[in-house]
Amino acid sequence: MRVLFIGGTGNISAACSQLVLERGHELFVLNRGQRAPGLPGARELIADIEDEAAVARVLSGLSFDSVTNFIAFTRADIERDLRLFAERTAQYVFVSSATVYQKPPISPHITELTPLDNPFSEYARNKIACEERLLLAFRNAAFPVTIVRPSHTYDTVIPLPLASWREWTLVDRMLRGEPIVVHGDGSSLWTLTHAEDFALGFVGLLGNPAAIGEAFHLTSDELLTWDAIHHAVAAAAGARAQIVHMASEDIAAAFPEYAGSLLGDKAHSMIFDNSKIRRVVPEFQPKIRFADGIRRTIAWFAADPARRVVSSESNAKIERLLACHDLQRAALTPG
Repeated sequence: MRVLFIGGTGNISAACSQLVLERGHELFVLNRGQRAPGLPGARELIADIEDEAAVARVLSGLSFDSVTNFIAFTRADIERDLRLFAERTAQYVFVSSATVYQKPPISPHITELTPLDNPFSEYARNKIACEERLLLAFRNAAFPVTIVRPSHTYDTVIPLPLASWREWTLVDRMLRGEPIVVHGDGSSLWTLTHAEDFALGFVGLLGNPAAIGEAFHLTSDELLTWDAIHHAVAAAAGARAQIVHMASEDIAAAFPEYAGSLLGDKAHSMIFDNSKIRRVVPEFQPKIRFADGIRRTIAWFAADPARRVVSSESNAKIERLLACHDLQRAALTPG
């Protein structure tokens, strides 16, 4: 099978690329060439996907059994890809996001039939618009789309809502014994999926006729509270988490940039039903527990000082939230 990944070396896509190669498929990776691919056996195509003419030149004479765009975020991105790939691929995989599902959810039990509606997150609304355009192309022009919705997938990122992801800031606070902020009361349920587990389901969809015209989410089955998630990160770093709880609405009021991530996603319990992906890809059986996976992630950060970025701006935000929390408690204390 001849596969093209647009992206292919990121937090989610690197594991997918590695598995495609391990299974003996021919892999092409299209990117700007600014990051070392680290994918022996893959053929690198150098172009900026936003430069449609340059991409068309690089792709001249090539066709694929499956094309995946890991970095399409807007309706304009999809219109470009429809022009580029309508005659070049037997399958186009759009990497969407589980943030598209209804917020707040009527039920925490999520299937692919859960309505798509997220008024809190522009990112989610853009992904919904992308999905709608692709499904219209499938219905009207037989464009062979498959939609995949990851939910908080990690490998080379620290999957916490505040001062994390590609930052070391929150872990640094844990190591120094400083308090951290956890949204809500820490008891809502969440699912974190290691990229290697995600790749099993994802690669099973590539070139799979049963996936055409369909949408799938791919997540772990392990459910954890947000307190447990923060404690697991701290334990992986050899620290303890000194947790202060704060309402998601109050965090978003202080820093509106967190509204989409919290009110539009992580403030709500989400329990994903993975029966659809398992019907199509029976081998999708996630095995990496978060306690084990996050140890690998923390070790990856620890292996290179350049990865352990501590942001003074993020620290200042945490301190401001803690100060707001102290003021709230003082206001509620009698006398």
